[in-house]
Formats: sequence, structure tokens, C-alpha cells
Amino acid sequence: MKWRIDVGKQMTERKRKAEVVPFFQDGQYFYKKGLKAYHEKNLERAGKWMQRAADLEPNDPEILSQLAMILSELGQYKESNDIYAVIIETADPEMSECHYFMANNFAHLGLFHEAYKCAMMYSDKEPDGDFLEENEDLLDLLSIEGIEEDMGGGSDELILKQDAAKSLLENGNFEEAIELLEEIVRDFPEFWSAYNNLSLAHFYKGNVKAAKKYLDTVLTKSPGNLHALCNLLVFYYYERQDNKVLELSKRLGSIYPILIEHRYKLGATFALVGQYALAYRWLRSLQRQGFDGDDTFYYWLASAAYYTGNQNTADYAWQRVVEINPSKAETQPWKEVKGKGSPAMLLEERFAAIFLAAETGRKEDVLSYQEAERPKTSIERAFIDYVLQQKQEQGTEEAAFIYFAARLFVNKSVKESAAYIKLFRILLSAAENSHSLKNYTAWSAAAYYLYETAQGRKATKLSIAEKFGISSATLAKYQKLAEEYDQ
Repeated sequence: MKWRIDVGKQMTERKRKAEVVPFFQDGQYFYKKGLKAYHEKNLERAGKWMQRAADLEPNDPEILSQLAMILSELGQYKESNDIYAVIIETADPEMSECHYFMANNFAHLGLFHEAYKCAMMYSDKEPDGDFLEENEDLLDLLSIEGIEEDMGGGSDELILKQDAAKSLLENGNFEEAIELLEEIVRDFPEFWSAYNNLSLAHFYKGNVKAAKKYLDTVLTKSPGNLHALCNLLVFYYYERQDNKVLELSKRLGSIYPILIEHRYKLGATFALVGQYALAYRWLRSLQRQGFDGDDTFYYWLASAAYYTGNQNTADYAWQRVVEINPSKAETQPWKEVKGKGSPAMLLEERFAAIFLAAETGRKEDVLSYQEAERPKTSIERAFIDYVLQQKQEQGTEEAAFIYFAARLFVNKSVKESAAYIKLFRILLSAAENSHSLKNYTAWSAAAYYLYETAQGRKATKLSIAEKFGISSATLAKYQKLAEEYDQ
């Protein structure tokens, strides 16, 4: 990114001349400690020391500017800009470089109109400024995006709405999140973050077509959008497009982002799809640089470390998860419901593992998987509810259908897990393609017939029809449907 802030340049532009008085902990004392922590690449500690310095000397523009810079490095762009605004308005209105730094922060937030205005303001105030070249690079980038100076503001409102939408999304309130995000994209048609979140909301509701529509919009207008590419990788993973997962993982694995949020996004996405070596590279590098994330960050780090054989790091990361969120003490990623072999299971394999675990009295495994950080589609969450006999949400008819079809296998003494995997694959594919699911007895019989014939056993339509209590004609009808979705 050519418009990336030159941190070293900013740090050396303005030098403090005052000496720190020994043993007197004033703002300058904590300021020096903050700088030392920063140079040691401990951003979290640097931010804490610099914040204490700012609390003691709230009108010192140098302290405030360094705190704003560190917050920007931590990805807290709005908070950083709030401090730059204080500098411009009260602490030191002549510190014109703040306009350039604000432009960078707005660009990272996707608020290109605001970024353009701030960059132009810096050009007006400092035509020969120290950041002239960097500012021109930023303006060139914004010109490519087609940003016009006179296009409206509303950044504060946008950020508030975006934060509210993210909270709704994280709490599983997809309908409300979609309604708010659609409002955002109507008002801010170039705010790609909202499109990415809309895509995720529709995907986890099970509406894959709508999810891909919004993702395509982003990647058409912004082909290198990292968040959109990571979301696309997740979609491929859940759709069992293994070749595309490997292809896109390889592409994303060659990217070396500067921003902390991008490294985090890459690491968490790789961990989710089972690309643990790539996940460990980015998540571990963040930890080594002093990034002290939330329980979600340490969950994915623990997972990546465990599956790459870095047991000490896995243990430490899991200890941090429990310290931050004690309720997750029994949800270790390596305790999730899984079969032998690769932990990156296909959706039908996860359904079979969940169902059979519950049927064999291992409901604690299902509860552990339910509480794990790994994202789940709406039909997967509803299916878990049925397995655990918990209160179901609305719109879970398909999950109920699949559950009762599997229960019929149990009643007919079907023992082999591979048969259940085939049944779930057929029914999940039918549901994904919006096929109206009726007569679960016939679907179960058809899936069982296809499984038996695939094993080379001499199963006749008549014998299978009698076993499941349906006519041969009905079995033949549903056999054709099952073959269509057994891909």
C-alpha cells in the first residue's frame, strides 16, 4: 500500500527536547516508556503507557499524536482519528500532518470520501509538507476509486451503524443485521466492509446465492479486497469445493499484509478452513509482535498451534482463552466432534459425527462443538439443537427433516457411519438447492439403496422398499432424486 503511514518518519518528525526528571512520573515519563515499548514492537504496552501519558498531559500535542499513531497501528482507526481531531481543534491547530494521518485512517476504514477530503486539506495547508509524496500516492489511489471531494460525509453515523451490524452478526441476529447492512450500502454504496458482512449474514442464514451476489459485487469493484477473498475461501470450504480451497489458499498464502487486522483475518480464516500451517504463521507472528487479542484470537492461535505440533504455544494460547473467557474452559478446538484424519471436515461429515456422537451417549462432545468458535451455518446450528433436544428457532424445518431421516437409519439398524455421511450429503445438497423436502422415509430408503449398491452388495429395490415400508415405485422415484444430489 503506497499510502501506508511511514511510522518511522512520523516518529522522527518532531523530537522532544525536554529531559525526563528521574523518579517523577509525569506525562513525559510514561511517554518515554511508551516509545521504548513501541520500538520493542510491543504495541499493546506502548498504547497503555502512551494513554497514561495523555491522561496526565491531555493538551500535549506530541503525546497525543504518538498515541493516535499507535492506535492506528493497532487497527483502532476511529479512536486514532478522534485524537487527531482533538489535536487539530485544541491542542495544536498548526500540526497539519494530522490531516494526512486522518486520511490514512479513513482509507483503512473504507471511508474514501472522508479520506479524500482530509488528504486535500493536507495538500492545501502543506503544499511542500514532509508527507507530500505519501499524500499524493493516497490521492492517486482515491482517484482510481473515483472518489469526488464534494460527496457527503456521515462518517460517524456510518461507523456507529457498522459496529451495531457487526454486533448483531456476531450474536446470530442475522435478519436484523441484514436489514441494517442493507441500509448502510444504500447510503454508502462504496463501503465494501458492509457488503462483506452482508455476504456473511446471508451465508450463515443458508442463502448462498444472496451471499455470493454481494461477494461478487465487492470482488468486481475491488478484486484485491482481502476480507472478500477470505470470505470466498470460507464459502468454498463449506461448499466442499476442495480444489478451489487449495487454489485460493495458495493465492492468499503468498500475500504479506502490513495491517494487523489483515494478518488477523488471514490467520483466522486459514485456521477455520484447516490450513493450519498458514494460520500459525500469521497468528503467531502477531503474538510475537506484542498483539494481545481477545479470546477469539487466542482460540484460533491455540487451534493452529495444536494442529502444527506447537504444543507449548497451544497450551499458552488456550490458557489465555480461559483467562479472558472462563465459560470456554471446556471448548478446546481439539475436542470438537471430529473423525480420524484431517480436522477440516466436510459438512456432511460434521453432521454425521454430531449425530452419531449424540446417539452413542457422547452429548458432551456435541455441546463442546456447539460452543466452539468455528462458524456454523444456520442449518447446522438448528440440527445441533434437534440432536440435543434444545429449543429450536423458527425456520428449521429442513434441519428437522434431516434429523428424522437420520433417526430412521437408527431405527432400521444401519450401523456404518459412511451410510450416514451419504444420507447427509444427499439431503444437505437438496436443501442447498432449495428442493422441497418431503417424505423423509423415501429419501432415507433411496440413500440407503445407493449406499448398498455402491458397496457392491446385492440389494434389490424390492428388499430396500420392504425394509423401509414404501413401494418400489416410490423408491425408484426418490432414487433418481438422490442420485442427482449425491455429488
